[in-house]
Amino acid sequence: MSKDTSVVAHTISVLVANEPGILARVVGLFSGRGYNIESLTVAETNAKESQSRITIVTKGTPMIIEQIKAQLDRLVPVYRVRDLTVEGPHIERELALVKVKGVGEKRVEALRLADVFRAKVIDAKSDSFVFEVTGNSDKVQTFIGLMETLGLVDVCRTGIVAMSRGGEAL
Repeated sequence: MSKDTSVVAHTISVLVANEPGILARVVGLFSGRGYNIESLTVAETNAKESQSRITIVTKGTPMIIEQIKAQLDRLVPVYRVRDLTVEGPHIERELALVKVKGVGEKRVEALRLADVFRAKVIDAKSDSFVFEVTGNSDKVQTFIGLMETLGLVDVCRTGIVAMSRGGEAL
């Protein structure tokens, strides 16, 4: 029986105590072992229990991903580690602010594409826009790519947030 050596992106959700130093320890676990973090988001999700959710997107073989999950699970104060990629249906979203400079036809085309992608204009000047676009990472990246030819000036992305579907909490 051959081992699976395919490198695949995985979205890992980690429930942790909201305390100083926990994010540094999680990031240190990755950097200390040579694992790359493709996307990282963290925020308090339960103030009453003082808990935060860290969402990490990383790539690796199944063996590497299992090692990462096991090492995360051993960190204190980590309460729960879930690999949303393999555990079933889940929802992923990302937000980006996209600044585009242009006049005339390029301005009109940027507005038309923003409408197609359901991007909101959150700032407008006579020669530029800032759009807010949300969706899966492919949608966000496609929108940014299309804006490159129309006068893309700057991009700020949040990284991926994700949660499992259904009635169960992390």
